[in-house]
Amino acid sequence: MLLHSNIIGEGKPFIILHGFLGMNDNWKTLGKQFGDQGFQVHLVDQRNHGRSFWSNDFNYELLAEDLKTYCEHYQLKDIILLGHSMGGKTAMLFSALYPEIVSKLLVADISPRFYPVHHDMILEGLSALNFDEVKSRGEADNILSNYVSEFGTRQFLLKNLYWVEKGRLGLRINLDVLKREVSEIGEALPAFAVFEKETLFLRGDRSEYIGVDDESIITNHFPNAKIVTIANSGHWLHAENPEDFFDEVIKFV
Repeated sequence: MLLHSNIIGEGKPFIILHGFLGMNDNWKTLGKQFGDQGFQVHLVDQRNHGRSFWSNDFNYELLAEDLKTYCEHYQLKDIILLGHSMGGKTAMLFSALYPEIVSKLLVADISPRFYPVHHDMILEGLSALNFDEVKSRGEADNILSNYVSEFGTRQFLLKNLYWVEKGRLGLRINLDVLKREVSEIGEALPAFAVFEKETLFLRGDRSEYIGVDDESIITNHFPNAKIVTIANSGHWLHAENPEDFFDEVIKFV
């Protein structure tokens, strides 16, 4: 099955992968900006997210295979690949498995290491949305606020709301499977996975996802990597400081 995407602009192929519980729409503004710079930008929804297909199976090997199928379908070669968080893990594994397809790799605020499960409250909050009763975004936000205090995070999550039919809301994510397989999100990159071409890791200065200890782990897998810190940003660095993020990406590609 083919992943859903939004394709913007013309030129060298540039694929962007969103994070856990996200969708390609999260990257629309930056995608247009990259498209204006002479790239054909592919904003891709990963399986069980956005408008892509749902599946009971979910792990990074499958996410990388989905991307391989996508590249074959569109005959994409010599791509620039950027992934954020979960999308960054997919991008790392894909680049190690298929280095002949990737010319440059960019990873936003995630390291190759293992991360313990830390999305419990978010998943609990999303599970509390009963769409027999919840009839508006405001009502959904109200319920979610009992589990997720940060307004920006709730706005990000509520992008998944859509009208299944007139008068009935639903979520674009496959919540049941993502809850069941949530431990897969934190899985470490396999020890064998190495990508020797140019790689850029971008981290938020207020984020704890890439620390000093991660630097040696990164260079073990990506010997040609550099790490750049984006000021005034946390884990959603591309949304919190899009200007600096854009500048660093363009400088690298």
